[in-house]
Amino acid sequence: MAELYIGLMSGTSIDGIDAGLVDFAGNKITLVEFHYQPFPPALRQSIQAISQANQAVRLLDYGHLDSQIGRLFGEAANALLKKTGIPASAIKAIGSHGQTVCHAPDGSDGFTLQIGDPNRIAEITGITTVADFRRRDIAAGGQGAPLVPAFHQALFTDPNQARTVVNIGGIANITVLDDKPAIGFDTGPGNGLIDYWYQQHHSGMFDQSGEWAAGGHTNQELLASLKDDPYFDLTPPKSTGKEYFSAAWLKRKIESFGNLTAQDVQATLCQFSADTISDAISRHAPETKQVFICGGGAHNRHLLQLLAENLRVSIASTAAIGVDPDHVEAIAFAWLARQTLNRLPGNLCSVTGAKAPVILGGIYPGRNGLG
Repeated sequence: MAELYIGLMSGTSIDGIDAGLVDFAGNKITLVEFHYQPFPPALRQSIQAISQANQAVRLLDYGHLDSQIGRLFGEAANALLKKTGIPASAIKAIGSHGQTVCHAPDGSDGFTLQIGDPNRIAEITGITTVADFRRRDIAAGGQGAPLVPAFHQALFTDPNQARTVVNIGGIANITVLDDKPAIGFDTGPGNGLIDYWYQQHHSGMFDQSGEWAAGGHTNQELLASLKDDPYFDLTPPKSTGKEYFSAAWLKRKIESFGNLTAQDVQATLCQFSADTISDAISRHAPETKQVFICGGGAHNRHLLQLLAENLRVSIASTAAIGVDPDHVEAIAFAWLARQTLNRLPGNLCSVTGAKAPVILGGIYPGRNGLG
């Protein structure tokens, strides 16, 4: 008998909603259907504006955006089900990541904030919705991120070979899978600064296959300046966000390099992401024999080439082990919702630094109760 969950995800790239219908029957993980729903440009701009570090935010703007994103998440889930003809009553629960607008987990009053009202999702779909996954881990002393390593461990572990899974979204994170307890952390910028710089000089959203970066030249002085940030010397557990590695951060770094072409900056940013990812793997996962890439960065051929040159190990997308790189995070949040309903922890203390494994998320019942 099918055991169906939906995972909804929007990441730090702020491009749209990934929706995955997942079957866990027989304790196997099978993607039944996938739907991608891009954000309208005006909404994307509103999310970017409200996510700026130190940005003063009107409560009216915050509330309207929270409701709007919740509605779009609910509509994405309904569109996914419409593709399959499967009724909402057949779905145990939705796991909604929401849209991160601020991530500041350090200190006694650290927090992380994802918006996209789960009440609206539950009401629009009629399906029990699990959301707000990250804050319980922070309450338990953790970073609240990354959470996907627990899922990576469940799905991608190979007892015969040390692997590292690299998720390259706006921020990149790694999961180290070997014969020791899994570790994982944010390595720094993934696509975020690359996409931002491209959008400043082109009409498109991203550098297709990294072609613009590949045609430029890396400036070693700028690269050294980018890498000269205290975050890279921190010992895991650690996490970061686009409010730290922001447009303002980049502007401060490049303001003394006025003679650079825009294309050379792009080349340097791509090298920066590749170097900080590969440095993290070399330092914390030296026994890695295989690297598997998921997230939008899996489509940046130039970035993958730079990683291969740095690491000199086998590099492939997660498609090589059965999961499309664009689908991994949506499946992960379906899995996390299942963990929650089954009263099982969703975090790994070795990853987030939480003092104990905890059940993550709040539960918002659907029309027929809890699943």
